Amino acid sequence: MPSRELPPPPPPAHLREWLDESVVRADRARFLAELSRCGLSLRRLALLWAVAAAFALGWAFAGLAVASFEAGDAVRSLFGVVYAAFALGVLVPAGIWFGRGARRERYEHELLCAWVGAGREPVADPALRAPIRGLVWLAASLALGACGLWVAFAAAAGSRPGVTPYGQVFGLVGLGMILWITGLLGAAKAATHHRWTARATRPAPAPAPADRRTLSDLAA
Repeated sequence: MPSRELPPPPPPAHLREWLDESVVRADRARFLAELSRCGLSLRRLALLWAVAAAFALGWAFAGLAVASFEAGDAVRSLFGVVYAAFALGVLVPAGIWFGRGARRERYEHELLCAWVGAGREPVADPALRAPIRGLVWLAASLALGACGLWVAFAAAAGSRPGVTPYGQVFGLVGLGMILWITGLLGAAKAATHHRWTARATRPAPAPAPADRRTLSDLAA
Protein backbone atom coordinates (compact mmCIF):
# COMPACT_ATOMS: atom_id res chain seq x y z
CA MET A 1 0.00 0.00 0.00
CA PRO A 2 1.57 3.33 -0.99
CA SER A 3 2.38 5.63 1.91
CA ARG A 4 -0.26 8.22 0.95
CA GLU A 5 -3.05 5.84 -0.07
CA LEU A 6 -5.50 4.22 2.30
CA PRO A 7 -8.03 1.47 1.57
CA PRO A 8 -11.69 2.39 1.25
CA PRO A 9 -14.10 1.79 4.11
CA PRO A 10 -16.12 -1.44 4.06
CA PRO A 11 -19.43 -1.39 2.20
CA PRO A 12 -22.52 -0.87 4.35
CA ALA A 13 -24.20 -3.94 5.80
CA HIS A 14 -27.24 -3.69 3.52
CA LEU A 15 -24.96 -3.68 0.47
CA ARG A 16 -22.75 -6.55 1.68
CA GLU A 17 -25.79 -8.83 1.41
CA TRP A 18 -25.71 -8.33 -2.36
CA LEU A 19 -21.93 -8.75 -2.76
CA ASP A 20 -19.91 -11.92 -3.08
CA GLU A 21 -18.99 -12.91 0.47
CA SER A 22 -15.63 -14.35 -0.58
CA VAL A 23 -14.66 -11.03 -2.21
CA VAL A 24 -15.59 -9.05 0.90
CA ARG A 25 -13.65 -11.45 3.12
CA ALA A 26 -10.60 -11.26 0.83
CA ASP A 27 -10.72 -7.45 0.87
CA ARG A 28 -11.08 -7.45 4.64
CA ALA A 29 -8.07 -9.72 5.15
CA ARG A 30 -5.91 -7.76 2.71
CA PHE A 31 -6.82 -4.29 4.02
CA LEU A 32 -6.43 -5.26 7.68
CA ALA A 33 -3.02 -6.78 6.98
CA GLU A 34 -1.89 -3.66 5.09
CA LEU A 35 -3.18 -1.25 7.73
CA SER A 36 -1.66 -3.28 10.55
CA ARG A 37 1.71 -3.53 8.84
CA CYS A 38 1.79 0.18 7.97
CA GLY A 39 0.54 1.45 11.32
CA LEU A 40 2.94 -0.56 13.48
CA SER A 41 5.97 -0.50 11.19
CA LEU A 42 9.47 0.57 12.16
CA ARG A 43 9.16 3.31 9.55
CA ARG A 44 6.19 4.78 11.41
CA LEU A 45 8.17 4.63 14.67
CA ALA A 46 11.08 6.41 12.98
CA LEU A 47 8.70 9.10 11.71
CA LEU A 48 7.36 9.64 15.23
CA TRP A 49 10.87 10.02 16.55
CA ALA A 50 11.76 12.35 13.66
CA VAL A 51 8.90 14.65 14.66
CA ALA A 52 10.13 14.51 18.26
CA ALA A 53 13.65 15.37 17.08
CA ALA A 54 12.27 18.39 15.22
CA PHE A 55 10.44 19.54 18.35
CA ALA A 56 13.62 19.00 20.40
CA LEU A 57 15.67 21.07 17.93
CA GLY A 58 13.13 23.88 18.01
CA TRP A 59 13.02 23.76 21.80
CA ALA A 60 16.84 23.90 21.91
CA PHE A 61 16.71 27.13 19.88
CA ALA A 62 14.07 28.43 22.28
CA GLY A 63 16.34 27.64 25.23
CA LEU A 64 19.21 29.50 23.57
CA ALA A 65 16.91 32.45 23.01
CA VAL A 66 15.91 32.51 26.68
CA ALA A 67 19.57 32.28 27.74
CA SER A 68 20.50 35.14 25.39
CA PHE A 69 17.72 37.37 26.69
CA GLU A 70 18.71 36.45 30.23
CA ALA A 71 22.22 37.84 29.65
CA GLY A 72 20.79 41.36 29.34
CA ASP A 73 23.27 42.99 26.91
CA ALA A 74 22.23 44.25 23.48
CA VAL A 75 24.40 41.89 21.42
CA ARG A 76 23.16 38.79 23.20
CA SER A 77 19.58 40.03 22.93
CA LEU A 78 20.04 40.33 19.17
CA PHE A 79 21.22 36.72 19.09
CA GLY A 80 18.17 35.87 21.18
CA VAL A 81 15.89 37.30 18.51
CA VAL A 82 17.67 35.19 15.88
CA TYR A 83 17.38 32.06 18.03
CA ALA A 84 13.68 32.76 18.64
CA ALA A 85 13.11 33.07 14.89
CA PHE A 86 14.89 29.75 14.33
CA ALA A 87 12.75 28.18 17.08
CA LEU A 88 9.54 29.32 15.41
CA GLY A 89 10.84 28.21 12.02
CA VAL A 90 11.32 24.68 13.35
CA LEU A 91 8.45 24.32 15.83
CA VAL A 92 5.66 25.56 13.54
CA PRO A 93 6.39 23.08 10.69
CA ALA A 94 6.90 20.32 13.26
CA GLY A 95 3.49 21.10 14.74
CA ILE A 96 1.87 21.00 11.30
CA TRP A 97 3.62 17.73 10.52
CA PHE A 98 2.46 16.27 13.83
CA GLY A 99 -1.15 17.40 13.24
CA ARG A 100 -1.29 15.80 9.81
CA GLY A 101 0.15 12.57 11.18
CA ALA A 102 -2.37 12.54 14.02
CA ARG A 103 -5.28 12.97 11.59
CA ARG A 104 -3.98 10.12 9.44
CA GLU A 105 -3.54 7.90 12.50
CA ARG A 106 -7.13 8.61 13.59
CA TYR A 107 -8.52 7.81 10.15
CA GLU A 108 -6.47 4.61 9.94
CA HIS A 109 -7.84 3.53 13.32
CA GLU A 110 -11.40 4.23 12.14
CA LEU A 111 -10.77 2.08 9.05
CA LEU A 112 -9.34 -0.71 11.19
CA CYS A 113 -12.36 -0.73 13.47
CA ALA A 114 -14.74 -0.61 10.50
CA TRP A 115 -13.10 -3.53 8.69
CA VAL A 116 -12.84 -5.56 11.91
CA GLY A 117 -16.60 -5.25 12.28
CA ALA A 118 -17.15 -6.44 8.71
CA GLY A 119 -16.72 -10.11 9.63
CA ARG A 120 -14.48 -12.70 11.24
CA GLU A 121 -11.58 -14.77 9.88
CA PRO A 122 -10.59 -17.33 12.55
CA VAL A 123 -7.56 -18.44 10.51
CA ALA A 124 -6.15 -15.12 9.25
CA ASP A 125 -7.09 -12.73 12.07
CA PRO A 126 -4.64 -14.09 14.71
CA ALA A 127 -1.74 -13.12 12.41
CA LEU A 128 -2.72 -9.45 12.86
CA ARG A 129 -1.48 -9.45 16.46
CA ALA A 130 2.16 -8.86 15.36
CA PRO A 131 3.48 -9.40 18.92
CA ILE A 132 7.13 -8.74 18.01
CA ARG A 133 6.43 -5.36 16.41
CA GLY A 134 4.15 -4.45 19.28
CA LEU A 135 6.84 -5.31 21.83
CA VAL A 136 9.43 -3.31 19.87
CA TRP A 137 7.14 -0.27 19.89
CA LEU A 138 6.32 -0.70 23.57
CA ALA A 139 9.90 -1.32 24.75
CA ALA A 140 11.38 1.52 22.70
CA SER A 141 8.65 3.93 23.79
CA LEU A 142 8.96 3.04 27.48
CA ALA A 143 12.74 3.45 27.31
CA LEU A 144 12.42 6.83 25.60
CA GLY A 145 9.76 7.99 28.07
CA ALA A 146 11.88 6.92 31.04
CA CYS A 147 14.87 8.77 29.61
CA GLY A 148 12.75 11.88 29.16
CA LEU A 149 11.47 11.78 32.73
CA TRP A 150 15.01 11.35 34.05
CA VAL A 151 16.28 14.34 32.03
CA ALA A 152 13.39 16.56 33.15
CA PHE A 153 13.56 15.67 36.85
CA ALA A 154 17.37 15.72 36.95
CA ALA A 155 17.43 19.19 35.38
CA ALA A 156 14.80 20.51 37.77
CA ALA A 157 16.36 18.91 40.86
CA GLY A 158 19.90 19.96 39.98
CA SER A 159 19.11 23.62 39.36
CA ARG A 160 20.25 26.20 41.89
CA PRO A 161 18.54 29.62 42.06
CA GLY A 162 20.95 32.34 41.02
CA VAL A 163 23.56 29.81 39.87
CA THR A 164 22.00 27.64 37.16
CA PRO A 165 20.99 29.68 34.09
CA TYR A 166 17.26 29.78 33.59
CA GLY A 167 17.66 29.04 29.88
CA GLN A 168 19.50 25.80 30.66
CA VAL A 169 16.73 24.58 32.97
CA PHE A 170 14.10 25.69 30.45
CA GLY A 171 15.77 23.77 27.64
CA LEU A 172 16.50 20.56 29.55
CA VAL A 173 13.08 20.29 31.20
CA GLY A 174 11.38 20.94 27.86
CA LEU A 175 13.59 18.35 26.15
CA GLY A 176 12.72 15.79 28.81
CA MET A 177 9.01 16.48 28.43
CA ILE A 178 9.24 16.10 24.64
CA LEU A 179 10.92 12.69 25.05
CA TRP A 180 8.39 11.63 27.68
CA ILE A 181 5.38 12.63 25.54
CA THR A 182 6.87 10.87 22.52
CA GLY A 183 7.33 7.69 24.54
CA LEU A 184 3.78 8.00 25.86
CA LEU A 185 2.40 8.31 22.32
CA GLY A 186 4.35 5.26 21.17
CA ALA A 187 3.17 3.17 24.12
CA ALA A 188 -0.41 4.27 23.48
CA LYS A 189 -0.03 3.23 19.85
CA ALA A 190 1.12 -0.26 20.87
CA ALA A 191 -1.74 -0.56 23.39
CA THR A 192 -4.30 0.56 20.80
CA HIS A 193 -3.01 -2.02 18.33
CA HIS A 194 -3.29 -4.75 20.94
CA ARG A 195 -6.85 -3.67 21.78
CA TRP A 196 -8.20 -3.76 18.25
CA THR A 197 -6.44 -7.03 17.38
CA ALA A 198 -8.06 -8.55 20.48
CA ARG A 199 -11.38 -7.31 19.13
CA ALA A 200 -10.60 -8.74 15.68
CA THR A 201 -9.76 -12.19 17.04
CA ARG A 202 -12.69 -12.32 19.45
CA PRO A 203 -15.05 -15.18 18.55
CA ALA A 204 -18.26 -14.14 16.88
CA PRO A 205 -21.29 -14.19 19.19
CA ALA A 206 -23.40 -17.31 18.99
CA PRO A 207 -26.71 -16.90 17.18
CA ALA A 208 -29.80 -16.58 19.31
CA PRO A 209 -31.75 -19.83 19.74
CA ALA A 210 -34.65 -20.26 17.38
CA ASP A 211 -38.19 -19.83 18.69
CA ARG A 212 -39.57 -23.36 18.91
CA ARG A 213 -43.05 -22.52 20.16
CA THR A 214 -45.83 -24.55 18.62
CA LEU A 215 -49.22 -23.39 17.40
CA SER A 216 -50.83 -24.77 20.56
CA ASP A 217 -48.47 -22.67 22.69
CA LEU A 218 -49.40 -19.58 20.68
CA ALA A 219 -53.08 -20.35 21.05
CA ALA A 220 -52.69 -20.69 24.80
